[in-house]
Amino acid sequence: MSLTNPDTITDNEYRFDSFTNKKVLLNKKKNHLPAMGWNSWNAFGSGNTEVLTKAMADKIIELGLDRFGYKYIVLDDGCYKSERVDGKLSNEPIKFPNGFKSLSDYIHSKGLKFGMYNDIGTNLCAGAAVGTCGHEKTDAQSYINWGVDFLKIDNCYYLWDNATFSNPENARYVFAPKIKSIQISPLMKSPSSDFQISGNGIKKENNSFYNIGTFDGTNTGTSPVDIRSGELHFPIESDKDSEYELILEYSTGKENGIGQWLELAINNQIIFDNLLPETQDSNTFTKITFKIKLQKGKNLIRIMNHRRQENTLCSYAAMLEGLNLANPQHDILLSICEWGKTQPQNWGYKVGDSWRILNDITFRVGSDGDPGFGEWNNPGTQSVASQYNKAVIMDEFSGLDKGWNDPDMLMIGMNGLTLSMNKTHFTMWCMMNSPLMLGMDLRRITKDDEYYKIITNQDLIELNQDKLGIQAKRIWTSITTQNPDKDYITDNNRSDVLAKPLSDGSVAISFINLSDKESTKDFSLEMHFIKEKLGNKTPQAFAEAKKFTVKDLWTKEITQISDSIRIKPILPCENVTVKITPVS
Repeated sequence: MSLTNPDTITDNEYRFDSFTNKKVLLNKKKNHLPAMGWNSWNAFGSGNTEVLTKAMADKIIELGLDRFGYKYIVLDDGCYKSERVDGKLSNEPIKFPNGFKSLSDYIHSKGLKFGMYNDIGTNLCAGAAVGTCGHEKTDAQSYINWGVDFLKIDNCYYLWDNATFSNPENARYVFAPKIKSIQISPLMKSPSSDFQISGNGIKKENNSFYNIGTFDGTNTGTSPVDIRSGELHFPIESDKDSEYELILEYSTGKENGIGQWLELAINNQIIFDNLLPETQDSNTFTKITFKIKLQKGKNLIRIMNHRRQENTLCSYAAMLEGLNLANPQHDILLSICEWGKTQPQNWGYKVGDSWRILNDITFRVGSDGDPGFGEWNNPGTQSVASQYNKAVIMDEFSGLDKGWNDPDMLMIGMNGLTLSMNKTHFTMWCMMNSPLMLGMDLRRITKDDEYYKIITNQDLIELNQDKLGIQAKRIWTSITTQNPDKDYITDNNRSDVLAKPLSDGSVAISFINLSDKESTKDFSLEMHFIKEKLGNKTPQAFAEAKKFTVKDLWTKEITQISDSIRIKPILPCENVTVKITPVS
């Protein structure tokens, strides 16, 4: 990747218009189930060491967690030297004195898999100037040499977006300029009222349009459903195939909503994709002329900027391309960690195995012996409920042929969460096919303690790892809504019901009380309602059955039903999760 300007896009497969074509790039492998393992960040932050990492690998084996599927041991930020050595990544010598290959060999000798961390920007989030930008091929070769099986790649200090710690003026790449008018000479002149808005988000002020770009999905409140960007469309008719002049009146800025980068397309062919000449300020307009060709009949001029998504896709693709060059047979999982900023649910499947949907689930990480702090319902991103509220309506974006929505690492075992919260947290992630990356200091648990029982609930893990790979759908919520599977709800004073089809013909149902108060009445759920809401995702055996067994996946109690299931009021932040299996 260039360090001076976003790369020119020559392959339309990297363009916004190709995001819905379901084609992966660079031979990205499909059919990976959600990753399970341990990541160092929540437990130790940047204070992780070789000694601590080996201790965690040892505990995985000692506790038998590997037998439940926890395989990946992932080093997060803080493991590299602060600068490159001869252009290459290098281990921080005090914390990781024997180097990454030695540590990788140790982890592999346990039958586990080794993961590492980097960033698509110039620096890592903790500051080390060793981001992959411009070094993708070199770094990919290092990761292959070290035997890396998993890469988590962050988004700090990114040059082409106003990402965390990046220059805020980088918004000039993210948004199109303000647009006031188009003149097609010699056909006609356009007042701003002749523009048509396509998509969402564009604003109008003083006869000019702005906010032409992709919504920032980093924080809570922005729905992931529907088109997450907007374009200006100008339809025009020509009586012949001919050349014309397109005169665009615009002003530029370097702030959220008003940028400098313009994508201009005619009949879906890009004719301009670059920075426009800078104006004095965002309220001072000037004109620029483009030579264009119109075809006889109807034409559509599109004014847009999808570079926030396209640039980020290209940056992650550059690392995948580097890995392919270093070893065409590699099977490294790529965890996209750009916090949902560029709406990765639209494009992440093309190169990644999972994509973060929001900023971090906690900003209060631990250290050696300190468990850190987790929250249930903080209105920011740093809570179980906030991550769940967004991920639960993203089921249509995930799957074996795509990848997985990632609401960040598990906070089980951190201070601040009750036992009920931990159980429900784990249930949510299992039902939503989220990666199950433990974040606790594993030295804090023992076999058969309460934390251990949660993270080794085989019935729940089997939901997460079911070979059908279908994320649960929210089929009901106590807050009135006509579209419980699509409406973004942040009021946590509610209960939800999720349904998840399974490969053996069963359906898992989870009754979740997000509130800190007990639910006030019984839940009654009829089988025909489940079938109706799941539609063509209903397993055939389930659709045809007249009788069912019901297994409570926490209490292990088994009952039989014919047409409905009844659940008593649920305690605060608790869940009742059952597997309903058709009786042949």
